[in-house]
Amino acid sequence: MYTTNASRGLPRHRSRHVAERYTRWAMRGLVAALVLTLMWLVLAFHLNGQWMFALLFLVLGASLAVVFTKRTLMSHRYIFPAVAGLGVFVIFPLLYTIGISFSNYSSSNLLSEDRVRGQLLARTYQEEGASFTFQAYREGDRVRLTLEREGEPPLEGEADAELEAALEGATRFISGPLDLDDDATRRIEIEPLHQALDAEPLEMREVIAARDALQALRLVTPEGLELRMAGLRHFAPMLDRYEASDDGSLHDRRDDRVLTPDRETGFFVSDDGQRITPGWPVAVGLDNYKRIFADPDIRGPFMQIFVWTFAFAGLTVLFTLVVGFTLASLLQWDQLRGKAIYRTLLILPYAVPAFISILIFKGMFNQHFGEVNMILDGVFGIRPEWFTDPWLARSMLLIVNTWLGYPYMLLLCMGLIQSIPRDLYEASAVDGGGPLTNMLTITLPLILKPLTPLLIAAFAFNFNNFVLIALLTGGNPDILGASTPAGTTDLLVSYTYRIAFQDAGQDFGLAAAIATLIFLLVAGMSLLNLRLSKVKV
Repeated sequence: MYTTNASRGLPRHRSRHVAERYTRWAMRGLVAALVLTLMWLVLAFHLNGQWMFALLFLVLGASLAVVFTKRTLMSHRYIFPAVAGLGVFVIFPLLYTIGISFSNYSSSNLLSEDRVRGQLLARTYQEEGASFTFQAYREGDRVRLTLEREGEPPLEGEADAELEAALEGATRFISGPLDLDDDATRRIEIEPLHQALDAEPLEMREVIAARDALQALRLVTPEGLELRMAGLRHFAPMLDRYEASDDGSLHDRRDDRVLTPDRETGFFVSDDGQRITPGWPVAVGLDNYKRIFADPDIRGPFMQIFVWTFAFAGLTVLFTLVVGFTLASLLQWDQLRGKAIYRTLLILPYAVPAFISILIFKGMFNQHFGEVNMILDGVFGIRPEWFTDPWLARSMLLIVNTWLGYPYMLLLCMGLIQSIPRDLYEASAVDGGGPLTNMLTITLPLILKPLTPLLIAAFAFNFNNFVLIALLTGGNPDILGASTPAGTTDLLVSYTYRIAFQDAGQDFGLAAAIATLIFLLVAGMSLLNLRLSKVKV
């Protein structure tokens, strides 16, 4: 006899099968929707010329379809989200950064060559000596414009000849009724004017009030010459500056020169060697890496920052270990009362968000109004320049970072010390050993080995401690003579950030090369950490 579902009168195993069937169809529909979305992203990125992102989503969509449609790969469905996230947010950005490091990608080399060519061909210029004075006349609730050419200079070049042909001798024009309350860009046809209007023109204050609408007008003569506002009383013809040639070069009609595309540098170059911006990204091989070590204006600051980065990370780990280990040893003292209160107070800096503590310390170390200098001035009569002297700025960073990092070491050391057998301390007491002897001969040697991988991890974290540098010193004071934005307190990671986003040229290629070197260093530390942890790699 079957046990039925009370609501539907179906056997329990049949209702379970129906639910499983609906769940499978829902999952298949979800997977199909995700695949279609990814394919749409592939098409969108491909049409925009972003082939790397198109390839990423193509691989992601294809792997999603294969894993969730083949029964033999059913066991891989559970780890697919994690693997996909690793690929999208870790592996792809890493490969993309490495790829950029072999290019001249920067703020002046962002667009493709076709888009650069299109931008240059869209540029116009105002022909000198061919401006038109204009007057605005009220006609009901609308306005008419009259234009009259100022002088007729002799023909000197191809552009002047083209201008005269477009005007066909006409020197005065008039527009139809215009609404100057509309400041949208409009093309308005104008006609030759044969007699003056019998009306008073608008006053200058009215012209100024309607300036936005006038600047949006594109007045077109019957021959197709376009006139734009060039002053409060002038319109002028705007001519195409560049003209494309069959060989791919551009002719600069204003300066009468030829621009040739240089696909090694990614710029159009004039006859006299001048580069015309913007440019386009091109592969430069190892040039960015060579610049780091060969260019003295980059090599000097880079090596200084490189050494300081290692010193900062190493000294931070040392100072936090010493403070944390000392406090952990004191908290294990049997005669100490109120241990719970002391533990809570000493761990409090770890509970406060780091950026809040950093900003508080920034105010405390203020050279003019900070509490630190007020105390030092009152006690010793000195007011150190924490933010302008390189060595004092570095010392301040180490002090603040020690404060932020010692609670972590305190917790680690407390846990490891508690795992040490008490028999060892009792045997040491029998032999006459004191607290200092126990610390140096028992406690420290026994916790140092299991602590080593964690110290390496702390070193790697402080090696890339961007938040501390950005909020406390910003990398300042600057290194004099550097061709890139570099400071004496910069770490490699903040130095990379400043090159990529704070330099006027925004040299992403050089920044990516430094970021790749940072990745190799941190990867080496991680590999060493795994080796010391006795994990097979």
